[in-house]
Amino acid sequence: MWFATVVVFSLSRAAGDPRHMFVSEYSTHEHWEQWGKNLGLDRPYPMQYLIWLRGAVKLNFGKSLWYHEEPIRIIAKRWVPTVQLTIGAYFFLILTGVSLGIWSAVARGTRLDIFGRSFALVGQATPDFWFGIMAILIFSVYLGWLPTSGLFNPSWKNYVLPSITLGWSPAAGILRLVRSSMLDTLDSEYVKFARAKGVSKQKVILKHALRNAAIVPMTYAGILLAAFITGTVVVENVFSWPGLGRLSLEAVRNQDFPMLSALVLLGTGTFLIVNLIIDVLYRLIDPRIRIN
Repeated sequence: MWFATVVVFSLSRAAGDPRHMFVSEYSTHEHWEQWGKNLGLDRPYPMQYLIWLRGAVKLNFGKSLWYHEEPIRIIAKRWVPTVQLTIGAYFFLILTGVSLGIWSAVARGTRLDIFGRSFALVGQATPDFWFGIMAILIFSVYLGWLPTSGLFNPSWKNYVLPSITLGWSPAAGILRLVRSSMLDTLDSEYVKFARAKGVSKQKVILKHALRNAAIVPMTYAGILLAAFITGTVVVENVFSWPGLGRLSLEAVRNQDFPMLSALVLLGTGTFLIVNLIIDVLYRLIDPRIRIN
């Protein structure tokens, strides 16, 4: 997290004097000097960094150059649609990726296994923007079943295409990880011993095999959760979704550095927190893991 703050601060100074972002070329010299004092730009770089860091810790990044509000307030508004989209994508991811991964491993070598591996191949090879555009063309333009974009008239139909598009490629990745982990676990000695004792097939798969095979897929799922929450630029722009991903692209286009700083640091913090939670969950899922 500290390294992220150093990078963001360094980039703000690498582009030149930050006052150029706030003060126009027609401002007076007195106005220019006053901005320098307000931002602490009349001090050495280490002191400037400490002043900026103190504001960042308090979630004070200055005012957005485009919205003329504090970035944290805009992010709080845009965060809700992104979380809603994340929930829909995660539901699709678990319903398809995890389920097909388990069935593909259990039915190894059958048509179901071939279908699962084909789904994973197509899912990971298909770009999100192309899949989203094709989904809009087919289900919105030709068939007229679902809305094309946005949350102008919110209903469950607005979430279908964006959620599937967002979860399509991750579901393929989860499928491959679950399948490979399940295959290794199903061939282990304790699973064979459980089968020899007469334990039901469903209990062997869900209790013994899946629980011990969940470490690797759970790590990938946690990273995906952090990525979804911090914003999905491509999907949100394809579907005109008013979330963090679209907000980040707007900040880049408008050269809104305070907004970008807030998005980058909050995104970094989200990744760190999610990874910490995953490390703690390892112990709950697999008792063999010890925390020293």
